Amino acid sequence: MSKYLFLISHPAHFHMFKYAMERLKNNENEIVAVIRPKDVLEELCKESGLKYIKVNERRETKSMFSLGVSLLSRVIDVWKIVKKEKPDLLIGSDGVLSYVGFLRRIPSFEFFEDDVAVIKLYAAMFFPFYTNLVSPAVTDAGKWKSKQITYAGYQKLAYLHPKYFVADEKILSKYDLKANTYFILRFSNLCAHHDVGIGGFTMEDILKVIEILKPHGEIYITSEKKLDERLEAYRLQINPSDMHQVLAFSNMLIGDSQSMSVESAMLGIPSVRFSDFAGRISVLEELEHKYGLTYGVKTSEPERMYATIEELLAVPDLKNEFQQRRQKMLSEKIDVTAFFVWFIENYPESAKIMRTNPDFQLKFR
Repeated sequence: MSKYLFLISHPAHFHMFKYAMERLKNNENEIVAVIRPKDVLEELCKESGLKYIKVNERRETKSMFSLGVSLLSRVIDVWKIVKKEKPDLLIGSDGVLSYVGFLRRIPSFEFFEDDVAVIKLYAAMFFPFYTNLVSPAVTDAGKWKSKQITYAGYQKLAYLHPKYFVADEKILSKYDLKANTYFILRFSNLCAHHDVGIGGFTMEDILKVIEILKPHGEIYITSEKKLDERLEAYRLQINPSDMHQVLAFSNMLIGDSQSMSVESAMLGIPSVRFSDFAGRISVLEELEHKYGLTYGVKTSEPERMYATIEELLAVPDLKNEFQQRRQKMLSEKIDVTAFFVWFIENYPESAKIMRTNPDFQLKFR
């Protein structure tokens, strides 16, 4: 039996690891889940029954000094937990693990899917200290490629692959929703370190999108930031754990969230993302240009965004068309959760195998 520590600092990371943690535990390994409460993360953990240790977040400003103090305090907190729990491996998507693992000589792994060019500061600060970087094959690890372990898949397939996610239309009745009759607009906070200089929707953009969509169905907004009072009537109030079910029965997603756009692609739901990250993230570029599952438009081209939405609305049997595109994508990807479990349980031999025989992963299709 081995002991694995997972540091989870975002709801998306909880989803990515939840089935892997469950399977590892069923295989009689011990799991230590450490969370940094953000957004609805703690709520999701409680609802799932996951036992966790909480690292208290320090209030911080955007000054480098404040960010540095916050980082140091988290390193100290995680150090204490690791010292007490004595895990065999450190796993997550939080740079704190790289320092703690390096200093305590415990193998640490960063599971990421953003290209280094998008997360330059994060990569420079933490990647040199990680043992390995685990990512989709299409992701560019830059000068840290020698540490990279790649797989034929996407992080979000770890929880949205058909083996783990089954759309349940009954859940819609909780919110008086009807399948295939509504659109979802998603707005992010755009306050992460890599969001500096990234533009989003203006009120004019949002009102124009609503005008285009209104004749075709209901419109619901999910937002990390405060909404203008003109938009409050559209706000979607649901249990966070039901979000993927509601997304699976929607007609389309429009927003500035890269993460939710990938989730839509995994489910075969058309998405149009209006963001200055368009054209810059390899995972989304592959989903757009190889599989036709999402569309990215820069914020300098609002008219192109409107046109893209209208073009999609005009596609005959849009739902079925995108489900066929999804099936093509799934046929070429692996069961990511199964791969994660194998890699973790068989480390360090698994890393050697992937270095010498990357096709070994195809057994997880």
